[in-house]
Amino acid sequence: MALIDVLLELTLVVVTMLVTATLVIVGPRNAVTALREFRWRLETCLLSFAALAVVLLLRWSTQDVVQRLERNVLRNNITSYLFEFDRALFGTDPVVVLQSFQTDVLTSFFVFIYIYGYAFLLLFPFVAYFALDEMEELSMLVLAFTANYAIGLLFYTLFIAFGPRNVDPLLFEGLLYEAFPQSRTLTNEINQNTNVFPSLHTSLAMTVFFLAWVTREKYPVWVPVSGFLAISVSLSTMYLGIHWFADVVAGTLLALVSVYIGVNYTIDGIVASARRFFGARFESPNTDKE
Repeated sequence: MALIDVLLELTLVVVTMLVTATLVIVGPRNAVTALREFRWRLETCLLSFAALAVVLLLRWSTQDVVQRLERNVLRNNITSYLFEFDRALFGTDPVVVLQSFQTDVLTSFFVFIYIYGYAFLLLFPFVAYFALDEMEELSMLVLAFTANYAIGLLFYTLFIAFGPRNVDPLLFEGLLYEAFPQSRTLTNEINQNTNVFPSLHTSLAMTVFFLAWVTREKYPVWVPVSGFLAISVSLSTMYLGIHWFADVVAGTLLALVSVYIGVNYTIDGIVASARRFFGARFESPNTDKE
């Protein structure tokens, strides 16, 4: 299946999920009001979205550079440590345990969650928070996502790590490509097989869930829905042989850090602090003298 066909299918399924959730959780009246007043809402969060766009562009444009740096210069391959961590913690490998429950129905469920459920989980909060009367929650979400990607890029640069399916195909099964081979076309375009530690699938999914809890008074129904999806996404990364348990733990910790940043800081505040810091550093010592 060509990339365009995969993207069309993904778009159709996710848009259907988004429309349904918007009608049920957000409500048609709030959604219509948000569309009518979209200008001031976008202007309020413009700087936050710009920061996220810069980080995403940096991540996309430096993939080749990062890959050469991590493999030819740093060479910090931690795959064996992740494997041993899981075995030392449980006495066996959690990925093997999860895959021992393998059935066609369970595999289909986790494939759906990993691809379609994950995309929906990440996109719906933007719709939901955009429909609120204030944009504080949306700004928190965007900043938390920015922190996820920025910190994740740093870790992917510092460490080389291969997932279970790329370490021992006899011990770990690559169920994603076996059950849904057309997904390889999409994942090859947006990811590398060394982008394992931490699991960004886990960190972003858990970020959505943690923020859903923080903002639970706004959308109470979204808390259990996002929690179910976030946990399912985390489990799917191991069941499908993509991530180690250690990656999932690191991803959850990254989510906690990112949510803390999103809740307690703003892009405007960070920019203002940076200006003061660098201004004080480079200010001429004779500036205040007459």
